[in-house]
Amino acid sequence: MNHDRAHQLVSNMIDNVETVVVGKRKVIKWITVALLAGGHVLIEDIPGVGKTLLVRAIAKSIGADFKRIQFTPDLLPSDLTGVSIYNQKEARFEFRPGPLMGNIILADEINRTSPKTQSALLEGMAERHVTVDGTSRALPELFFVMATQNPIEYEGTYVLPEAQLDRFLLKLSMGYPARKDEFDMMNRATGRDPLDDLRSVLTVDDVLRLQHEVRSVFVSDSIKNYLLDIVTATRKHPMIYLGVSPRGTLGLLQAVQALAFVEQRDFVVPDDVKAIAPYVLCHRIVMKQEASYANLTASDAVAEILSQIKVPVLNKESIQ
Repeated sequence: MNHDRAHQLVSNMIDNVETVVVGKRKVIKWITVALLAGGHVLIEDIPGVGKTLLVRAIAKSIGADFKRIQFTPDLLPSDLTGVSIYNQKEARFEFRPGPLMGNIILADEINRTSPKTQSALLEGMAERHVTVDGTSRALPELFFVMATQNPIEYEGTYVLPEAQLDRFLLKLSMGYPARKDEFDMMNRATGRDPLDDLRSVLTVDDVLRLQHEVRSVFVSDSIKNYLLDIVTATRKHPMIYLGVSPRGTLGLLQAVQALAFVEQRDFVVPDDVKAIAPYVLCHRIVMKQEASYANLTASDAVAEILSQIKVPVLNKESIQ
């Protein structure tokens, strides 16, 4: 794909989604980064800030098969993956796919369901297939999960295990809109669904080609060593019990490549790393108990590490 056309498609998608999700361009950009990197996104926020609208707008912008799963305490793994039902007329079992068999999956309030059901989602995210009655069934080539969870202080929530958190490339928060944006939202509240007029600006095949382009974004050895310095520091920090895994290292690499691509560059710069590292790393870190006594969070630790690690200086040769 021509680079100019590829970058234009990405810009068109971000602009298109922003016509529906007002004032959240930065969040839209981060989700676009995750989509192009082939990762998944976890959004932790209170209800009603537009999480569902956002993911539906992304799915419609690329003409993708959208599935929404409302996670509840009584949800079973088969409710996600599908079931095999015996057809008496034809004397054979027929597979009826579940909602996980889509392109863009909204896993709403993921931490309200049991760990057993969460594990079914984890298998799909990790392996790109699900197992039903002992048979492995592949998921679509474009498979993107955007999960939402309520803050863990909310009643009836389960803490997601570290293994599942590690499968999310980014963890984000949308937050309340600015006053001006919320005023615009009221003016647009005409009773008509804002998605009704949203059109597709690219296709699923376009996204797959863009993902391929992202993997060719150049990352110099100095940037790779910069990434490793940051990750290693999370494993040696005195207040961190569990640092970033090797999967997190690869996730950070993929994220900075995608961010550079979204910024219309074919090479990664240190600012890409500093911009996206907190969203890739913080949810993969487990702090020690004494950190809570010092009011030190994972975000604080990552910010401290980024401020202390020496930033590489790129020359012309290092980006070619």
